Order: sequence, then structure tokens, then C-alpha cells
Amino acid sequence: MTILPRRLAFSLALGAVLLAALAGALAVAAHFYGQVLTRAGQTTRDDPVDIFIGTDHLRLPQNMIRFEEQRRTGVAERVDLALTWPELSGYTEALRARFQAAGDEGRLIFLQLSQSTMSRDMSGRIDPIYTRLYEGAPWPGPAGLTAHALKKTAGYGDDILLTGTDVNGRPYAVRCVLLAQAQSASNADCQRDLHVGRDLTLLYRFSSQLLPHWQSIDAALVRFVSARLIPDPAQIDVGNTLRP
Repeated sequence: MTILPRRLAFSLALGAVLLAALAGALAVAAHFYGQVLTRAGQTTRDDPVDIFIGTDHLRLPQNMIRFEEQRRTGVAERVDLALTWPELSGYTEALRARFQAAGDEGRLIFLQLSQSTMSRDMSGRIDPIYTRLYEGAPWPGPAGLTAHALKKTAGYGDDILLTGTDVNGRPYAVRCVLLAQAQSASNADCQRDLHVGRDLTLLYRFSSQLLPHWQSIDAALVRFVSARLIPDPAQIDVGNTLRP
């Protein structure tokens, strides 16, 4: 073997090790996501800013927006929010302890709004994508949902997929890391995405301890975002409606 192939083999091996380390780091980061994000520099200011993402116009109070650099009027690729549950309130001095609580004690929900890049949201991906990634038989999950293990090669780490049907007969899907000890749950060990507005994806993360409220959370967040979308007068004139 020449020196060049040896170097190439070493580089490939090193790359594989780094990728494995990165995957592990991401898994750990996801578990402690809620604890870290609550210390992102909150503000009590509640005056609104206007954020334009693609064709959607959002008006949001500053104390709901997690990052200081996002608290300004203008065009953005995304906006990140932190809200209490069930109040869906932003940061205030009265709620300071909730935002700084460890684990899931603060009962926070983290939202990310960005322009849609996929034609299907998580529920819409159940049949064409997730069913191909199931491993083994399903089993009864929490809150009346059905749990599905996902193939390790799928790239979802220790996540399992929970599926169900809401009161309106629509499919529901959420990915969670379910730990054996409930007290180890974080504010962000479950995540789900859905389409809102004209062309927005709402990705939200919440504690697995809130799964009994999955239907209420989904409906409340859709109402929350819809109430903060500013209709385009041109869209109103031609009779277009916002996507629920």
C-alpha cells in the first residue's frame, strides 16, 4: 500500500469516528435542548415586531422570541419562540422561574417557524415515508397513541414515532425520546411539524410528559400562529384564505 492510500484510509476512518461523535453529541443536545434554550437571553419587552418569512407576515411580541437578533422587523429565514404551556405566554418577570427551571418543570414549548421545504408535514409523511422505516411490531404508547420503533439506519437516533388519529379523524404523528424515568424528561424530547399560514412550517418541541395533551397542544398552536399572521390585503381581495 502506498502512502497516499494509507492517508486516504486514515482520513476515512477519522471521518467515520467524527460523524459518530457528532451523532452522539446531537442526541445529548436534543435531550437537554429545553434546559439550554431557556437561558438564551430573554426580554420582558412585549412590543411587537413584524417578521416576513417567504409569503407570510407574522406580528409577534418580543418577549416570545428566543433570540435577540430575531427581535426586529424585517425579512427572516425563521423565527424561534419559547412559550409557557398551557398559557402560551412569553417571558415575564412573573414567569421567570418557569423559563429557568431544569428539565421539564417549566412546562415550556419551543416553536420554530420557517418557510416550508417539504410538501408534506409529519402527519403526511406517515404512509409514504415512516411506514418504510418501522422496525418490529407496534405497541401501545402513551396517551392512546401507537408506538413504532424506527430502524437505526434511519438516522433518528433513539426516537420512536407515535401515531394516532385526532377527534376530527386526521392522522397525527410525533417523534419522541421516551425515557424510562419520567423525571428525566426534558422540555424538548418530543418534536412535531405541521404546515400553517400560506407557506410556513411550524416545528415545535415539547416534553413527553405533556403527551396526554397532544390534541390540545396541536390545536392551540395552530390557533396561536394563525392569530399572529397578518393577512395580505391582496390575498383578501381575491378571496384567498389561510391554510389552517
